[in-house]
Amino acid sequence: MEIGISSASFYPNLNTEDSISFMSNLGFKSGEIFLNSPSEYEEDFIKRILEQKLKYDFKIHSVHCLSSAFEPYLFDDYKRRRDDMLLCFKKICRAAKLLGAKCYTFHGMRWKNINDLNYKFILEIYNQLTYLAMEEGIKLAQENVSWCMSSNLSFLNKIKDNVKYPIHFTLDIKQAYKAHVPPEKYIDVMGSLIANFHVNDRDDNNICLLPGKGEVNFKKISCKLKEIGYNEIGIIEVYSNNYDNYDEIKNSKEFLISQV
Repeated sequence: MEIGISSASFYPNLNTEDSISFMSNLGFKSGEIFLNSPSEYEEDFIKRILEQKLKYDFKIHSVHCLSSAFEPYLFDDYKRRRDDMLLCFKKICRAAKLLGAKCYTFHGMRWKNINDLNYKFILEIYNQLTYLAMEEGIKLAQENVSWCMSSNLSFLNKIKDNVKYPIHFTLDIKQAYKAHVPPEKYIDVMGSLIANFHVNDRDDNNICLLPGKGEVNFKKISCKLKEIGYNEIGIIEVYSNNYDNYDEIKNSKEFLISQV
């Protein structure tokens, strides 16, 4: 498995347009680009990222965005609000295509009582989103997120089995533990539809650490992923307060290479 990194790991200390050169200088040749602000969804800005991608021969596997600002409202009861938020969604899909990414890391609906869900309505929205992503050649990769409906295994099974167009998944280790669900349980549900993998560590006192700094059994998770056929990329995604210097990130990459 190739080891990449997300530009989110340097937020807010690094501008998005400077992230590819920075990640390349750390020894990474692939990863995820996090678009931190709506102005970064615009095509002129994306072309600046594309120039850096080509200059440094950096492979962009996935694109992430300021999802909490609009993704939950894609499922809003008010149609005009949904339609406006859909414009943001389309921009992200277009940006992902221009950057040559394979997938869009998607958070989606905020958490609510599962018994209150209108699945007919929700599936109609997912059908629209997956179709729009597919039109751009992008996989919609639903991430398991602790504060979203996607943390619920039953919800994931429901959309996996009933969405009309192809839906895929992003597995995130820290989000699994934040939801008090073992990552292996998510792998069982997501199966061969996993298209993206966020790698991080944890211990009893810290919900997110650089891989190798905590207690996560990466060999166990890696074996489970190989069983379902995933061997694309593991993307280190941590917070900027999870390390004191950039050598720690390089060491974490080497640790992961030995584990996967």
